[in-house]
Amino acid sequence: MTPFFIGWENRLPVGLRLPLIGAALGLLTLALLLPLALGRATDDSGSGDWAGDREVRGTLTAAPYPLIRLPPDAAHPLGHTVLLSAFGKAQVSMALAGQGVRAAGTLLQRGDLQMLVVNDPAQLQPLADPLPPLAAAEPLGRWAIVGEICDGKCGTGAMRPGSGIAHRACARLCFAGDIPPVLVSVQPAEGSSFFLLAGPDGGRLPDGLLRLTGLRVRLEGALERRGDLLVLRVDPASARVL
Repeated sequence: MTPFFIGWENRLPVGLRLPLIGAALGLLTLALLLPLALGRATDDSGSGDWAGDREVRGTLTAAPYPLIRLPPDAAHPLGHTVLLSAFGKAQVSMALAGQGVRAAGTLLQRGDLQMLVVNDPAQLQPLADPLPPLAAAEPLGRWAIVGEICDGKCGTGAMRPGSGIAHRACARLCFAGDIPPVLVSVQPAEGSSFFLLAGPDGGRLPDGLLRLTGLRVRLEGALERRGDLLVLRVDPASARVL
């Protein structure tokens, strides 16, 4: 006789116990392995981390977003560029733009992308001695790059998740606070997977493109190198959601 379940019984028929236990274990195993498989199938540009307190000395620039460009050294023969933001979603004062500054704060890092979070206006001070003039941006031609638009702060490790649809609303608030948008590419271009995004004129990224945050997009534009940071000046008409 075929075993069957009776609702008012307090135990399963012997013939159904093993199949149901096996099905339950199979579903549990699938629930554990599926996220692992999906994670391994996703390109990883490096984990985002709070790297601790740091102090840097460089030239504060305002365009397209707050940056500190450090002079060349042995580790960075082209110079090193650090994104800059204030604590929370506040804006960084640009009263010292164009000057050499000493900036202290908390460093966020993901791969070769770094951001310094300044916690107090007093942590951004002018230098007494001038720094060498900044090298001009190096044009690298027109590129088409596929990736995801993220805010530079959470994307470097301030928030989990710092990317994807789940982070979209938070990222829009970060952009309102003048935090730089970055493109995290699916494949490196010119040796980097991170690109600071700018408008076609080198200024702020148009708000229409910021609405594509958290989506996989294809962007085209003029690529240029500022120190060791790559800046993509996006042609808004080129944007495509994939």
